[in-house]
Amino acid sequence: MTKLRDGWVKTVWVLALLLPVWFLVAALSTKFGLLDWRVGFGLMVFKLGAPLLLGVLVLAVVGLLLALLVKPRRGWGRALVAIVIPVLALGFAVSVMSKARTIPPIHDITTNIQDPPQFSPAVSAARAAIGGGNPIQPMDTPVPALGGKTVGDLGKAANPDLASLTLTQSPAEAAKLVVAAAEKSGLKVTSKGDGVVEAVAESFWFGFKDDVVFRIRPAASGSGSVVDIRSASRVGMSDLGANGARIRKLSAAIKAQAG
Repeated sequence: MTKLRDGWVKTVWVLALLLPVWFLVAALSTKFGLLDWRVGFGLMVFKLGAPLLLGVLVLAVVGLLLALLVKPRRGWGRALVAIVIPVLALGFAVSVMSKARTIPPIHDITTNIQDPPQFSPAVSAARAAIGGGNPIQPMDTPVPALGGKTVGDLGKAANPDLASLTLTQSPAEAAKLVVAAAEKSGLKVTSKGDGVVEAVAESFWFGFKDDVVFRIRPAASGSGSVVDIRSASRVGMSDLGANGARIRKLSAAIKAQAG
């Protein structure tokens, strides 16, 4: 029985230590293009992540019981480590899921849902090249799963504070402020000109990319300019509020640049 106990505890301890490696491989392989995001994230993390964590947790609990009940009692420290690792990971997953329930499953947010900034053909082509990616849809596109409410209405309801920016600077000066704010916020500016600035935000772990477009136009009063921002995730049904938070941050950065 002691051999069974020792072998069980050691095995489950090794499995628990390999769990972070599993998720690290999934994240970095997706980021560097070694795995399609639907495999690295969709399969390895979203579908298999929870079953793996729960499986190791159950085995670890059994290992702890064996360590405490089988004499001579030993191995309980390793068994505890094997329990703590999946418990922490599951706690993080539950936190993310709880947050997801409070946010509508949308991934395209703008400061102006009536007249949103439009992405260039180059951006649309880059998005279309991603398997299972998100196409750019009109803001009045209904979301059947949410009672037919439109993408724009859902985005506005989730981010009621987002609005067009009115600046005292001319459109040309405002465009420079936009570029500076975007770069300072960690975005990669991909194009600029004709009152439009486009940029890309990339997540650290999976390398998920979100497209951001700024539109700068003369103010209706004839003095100053108006800036609208749109941020859309290339993959994933829900952005967990990331695009709204990004626009909020960029708006504050532009205002700070404007003085």
